[in-house]
Amino acid sequence: MKTLTLPAKMENLKALIDVVVAEAEQLHFARDSQSKLRLATEEVLVNIISYAYPEQSGDVTVSTDRIPENAGLRVEISDAGVPFDPLSIPTPDVHVPIEKRHIGGLGIFLLRENMSDVTYRRINGRNTLSFVKYGA
Repeated sequence: MKTLTLPAKMENLKALIDVVVAEAEQLHFARDSQSKLRLATEEVLVNIISYAYPEQSGDVTVSTDRIPENAGLRVEISDAGVPFDPLSIPTPDVHVPIEKRHIGGLGIFLLRENMSDVTYRRINGRNTLSFVKYGA
């Protein structure tokens, strides 16, 4: 398992994403799978950086864990910010014309669409979002 904890700031976004991408590269994931993992990780992190700590600063932790029996990668992202379950957001209707859509919500939609499994839990004052990508 690889873990990196840094302040939840935009200047740390690349370093946090790189933990996930490096692990996907070591597992020989195809470029498409790496891109989907990068996008999912970025979406979650940008939301944490933007909204988790409205009145103070805080940290964010990215952990990766290999799932050898299924050739998969589990990514866990946690913060001690405002309690928020992103999976409680309704799935947007992507068939509605873009000018009539509500702003936001597509990042979680893409996460759900591109990952094999997505879970949220609040444990010991921390939001924890986990997602899994299987196969190369």
